[in-house]
Amino acid sequence: LSRQHARTLWYDRPKYVFMEFCVEDNTDAHVLIEDHRIVFSCKNADGVELYNEIEFYAKVNSKDSRDKRSSRSVTCFVRKWKENVAWPRLTKEDIKPVWLSVDFDNWRDWEGDEEVELAHVEHYAELLKKVSTKGPPPAMDDLDDDSDS
Repeated sequence: LSRQHARTLWYDRPKYVFMEFCVEDNTDAHVLIEDHRIVFSCKNADGVELYNEIEFYAKVNSKDSRDKRSSRSVTCFVRKWKENVAWPRLTKEDIKPVWLSVDFDNWRDWEGDEEVELAHVEHYAELLKKVSTKGPPPAMDDLDDDSDS
């Protein structure tokens, strides 16, 4: 019986780590949150069983963790054992499974003080503005040309 993995998005916050297991029309969903891992399983619209097991980067408080289910996905709010400590990754092992991605729509660089964070947000907003207003491409003539040296 070959089990497939659900596509999983995650992001980090000071108190929680959020994970979204993306399965359209999922049924029979089960979530087990333990202090060092999470196990998720469900069936997709075709009746195929999906199974994900993640050993966490750091200890979590399984008793203060929740999950929210919808027809599109199952979202888990996992309470960190140590608050205000950023997780560089979700997994204990420094190997990223192909089915696991950072949820960039919800990602924030929250480390450091609020002033720095605000500057980051403003800088990001500026970048987005530059990207969304499709002007002429930037001139590349101010870049150093090292190819001749």
